[in-house]
Order: sequence, then structure tokens, then C-alpha cells
Amino acid sequence: MNMKFTSAAAVLAMGSMAFAAPVLAQYRQTISNDMSRCSASAGPAVKVTVSGIEGSSGTMRVQSYRGTKADWLESGRWLSRIQTSARAGTMTFCMPVPAAGSYGIAVRHDTNGNGKTDITKDGGGMSNNPSINIFNLGKPSYKKTRFSVGEGVTAITINMKYM
Repeated sequence: MNMKFTSAAAVLAMGSMAFAAPVLAQYRQTISNDMSRCSASAGPAVKVTVSGIEGSSGTMRVQSYRGTKADWLESGRWLSRIQTSARAGTMTFCMPVPAAGSYGIAVRHDTNGNGKTDITKDGGGMSNNPSINIFNLGKPSYKKTRFSVGEGVTAITINMKYM
């Protein structure tokens, strides 16, 4: 085997790994709900207003995803997560995003705070408020939930749904 070729392939492979690491590092970032990230001069970010929260028990979890089939609601493919105590009525969150582009937001109200999805008790919602039914099992297509974010702050409202 040609030694020059082997060395060049190793350097190329190492360079590819170095490039991949920062891309992967963008996933699974737990952040605080810092509303200053949604000020007029901030961005890109999404100001998420969640309405229809039925109770003040448990936790609210808001997650952002890239608006792609490969990422939307896939395990471990969320970009950022905000998790905080639930408050009945309406809550507002600021979700910074890495760059202008297409994104989706998913919200879950874990009413008893056990970290598990209790279908008959917990609530949920998604960007663009798609219908959820037995046929899509709570996972509507990324095409129905994605929206565009520019360089500034994009405001959306998500209406919670409970069984």
C-alpha cells in the first residue's frame, strides 16, 4: 500500500472528525430561559408563547429542532432545551437558535414531573399548532411544524393540548 496515500487518508479523516465535532456540539444544549436573548437587538432567536397550560404542577420543557426530517423529534437531535416549573395559563420562553434557517419547536407539560410521558395526563404542543391524532401518534411531519427564523427574533404561539 502506498504510504503517502495512507498518510493523506489519515489526515483527511482526522480533518473530517474535527469538522464534525463542532456540528455535533450544537445538539443537546440545556439552557436557561433568558428573555434578554429575545430583545430587539438580539437574534437569531424564537420568542415562544405557550398558552393553555392547565396547571401549575410539574415541569414545562421546550425544545428546538432543525426543521428537517432527519432531526424533527428524533431522540438526541434537539438543539436546545429549556426546562422549568409549570405555571397555569400562559408562559413565554426565549429560544436562541444557531443561525437563520428552518426550525421546529416542541413543548411538553410533564404534569407530575416524573420525566415520563403520561399520555392521559401530560400536555404537549408544537410550532404551527398541527393537529395531532391517532394516525400520526403525536408526531406530525416536520413540514407541518417547521417555520423560518431570520437574523432577528421570530415570535410564535403554541397552544397546549391535553387528552
